[in-house]
Amino acid sequence: MTMSPPTKFTTVVHHRAALAERLPALTQFVRSTKEPLALSSDPAWLNVLHTALGHEPFAVEANGPDGRTVGFLPLAYLDTFLFGKFLVSLPYLNTNGVVASHPAVQAELIDRAVALAEELNVRYLELRHEKELPHPALDGRMTKKVHMRMSLPADADKLWKGFDPKVRNQVRKGEKFGFTIEWGREELLPAFSDVMSRNMRDLGSPFYDTNFFREVLSAFPDRAELCLLCDGDKPAAAALLLHGWGVTEVPSASSLREYNPSNANMLMYWHLLKRAADRGQRVFDFGRSTIDGPTYKFKKQWGAQQYPAVWQYHVIRGTVGEMRPDNPAYSRAIRLWQRLPVALTRFLGARLVRGIP
Repeated sequence: MTMSPPTKFTTVVHHRAALAERLPALTQFVRSTKEPLALSSDPAWLNVLHTALGHEPFAVEANGPDGRTVGFLPLAYLDTFLFGKFLVSLPYLNTNGVVASHPAVQAELIDRAVALAEELNVRYLELRHEKELPHPALDGRMTKKVHMRMSLPADADKLWKGFDPKVRNQVRKGEKFGFTIEWGREELLPAFSDVMSRNMRDLGSPFYDTNFFREVLSAFPDRAELCLLCDGDKPAAAALLLHGWGVTEVPSASSLREYNPSNANMLMYWHLLKRAADRGQRVFDFGRSTIDGPTYKFKKQWGAQQYPAVWQYHVIRGTVGEMRPDNPAYSRAIRLWQRLPVALTRFLGARLVRGIP
């Protein structure tokens, strides 16, 4: 969307009840900004994060002289006993932040977010941008990871023929094991959560509970769905798909380690990509990865290309890296977590993860 410089605009911070009233206008504005557009840009995520995780939702809105929205910044306020306070745009999602094409509006939205962060006395404000927005208050940044995305052809047949022969051979190997694919919503949540919690325990990380994903499915009934790859009646791999306007994202996906030799994960991702192509989507977003890391190489083999991920910060106390999983200070806790029973990590993880920005 190309926006001419506004001659005059005002900004306001909406919270809870006021946000509910403004949500339709904010949604309409975001939808008009660009195409294709990921579902993670939908302002309804503020309600999901509040209902499922207890995060306080804020929306910074800029309005032109005619009252129409010319800028928007969604924010979630995390206030936790263990980790402290944060203001983030937005938790769980890989990308968000300021939505406004004119620099003057962008700067004012950030000004208001910085003021709110200081008023709430958070450790830092985190804006999950894809390109750097210059602003004197944004004194920290993290660029270790990149978005991995691939363009989708017009149909699944062209998609298949475009893969490297090695990828096609791995998918065919997976097919020989007789796995079945299920698509669904709430009815697949127990199996989806079982796969995700077991795999995340093995990785040493707490994970969101079933209620969080139930809220996601409820908020986006026509655009969010679950995929389950099964070995008989046993789930072997699972994923959440978010279908935006021309973009399909997979923010959460896992396969159980014992199925690595059978290429279960390769087979599932083929079905995820095919699902997106069959819907006429133009882009498949694999999520963020560290350059040259294992997940980066996995996504690269499918044909994904890297795109910048520039997370910007206004740091009030501490440092940006303190709450990141790769902080060496957490290595002992990660090893301990990997030895805990899955049931215990599911119970504790749902309480811990809501406080991690």
